[in-house]
Amino acid sequence: MKTIYHFIITGIIFMHAIINTEAQVKVAAGQVKSHELEVLNQLTSPSAVVNMPVSQLLNAPGNEALRAFFFTPVANKTALKGKKIAVLAADGFEEIELSGPVWYFRELGANVEIVAPKFNPAPERYGLSMPEMAKTHIMAIQYLQPVGWIKFDRTADQIKVSDYDAIFIPGGAWNPDNLRFDKDVIRFIQDFNKSGKLIAAICHAPVVLASADILKGKKLTGYWNIQVDLRNAGGTVLEQPVVVDGNLVTSRHPIDVADFSRAVENWLIKH
Repeated sequence: MKTIYHFIITGIIFMHAIINTEAQVKVAAGQVKSHELEVLNQLTSPSAVVNMPVSQLLNAPGNEALRAFFFTPVANKTALKGKKIAVLAADGFEEIELSGPVWYFRELGANVEIVAPKFNPAPERYGLSMPEMAKTHIMAIQYLQPVGWIKFDRTADQIKVSDYDAIFIPGGAWNPDNLRFDKDVIRFIQDFNKSGKLIAAICHAPVVLASADILKGKKLTGYWNIQVDLRNAGGTVLEQPVVVDGNLVTSRHPIDVADFSRAVENWLIKH
């Protein structure tokens, strides 16, 4: 029944996207001259809806351990009771790399808050149109495909080191770029590192730590195409699902979410 329901919902979303796209094309056609429309057609690529449900990742061959991590009931619901964790994220975060650890830490009793950069709309000349919810939500992606939005709790200019026991940063190709450009985020990470509290980052997220200049002499890992950046920032990159060095926990990829989450759990319990 759940599978049928999923396909029905997916179909509705797909049709809604097609209808919206067609409507946009018709409006555009009515607003421009034939020559302008011909040029616009040359500048515009066809739109398509890609369906990448989380269930597909969990059911993929080789991901049996990842599936078991999520579908095996958490035994100790109070393992992280009293711990407060901040998730630093912006538009373009990899969905499972945020939603997975957040779900797990909350199952363990932790208080988890999602913290985003203060809303900063792009200049008007960029020609971007963002939904109103972008002021209170951040956009999730799955391998470069936008898939949804989640509401954040606070903005980076509103938080203090003393508010949290740990921070973690999900990956996603766009999210780290948005974070590393934000002065409040970088300053907070630097101050948090000085406190010796846990900083965790997965996939592309370690480049934010490179921008914060806290990787010199550290062992870590990250997504394959950013590893050269981590080395250039003074880190020693290891090809492992998770690396723990002092107050730093890092992982490489969405398939490492289980190892990453457990490493954060173990660190917080020991410290």
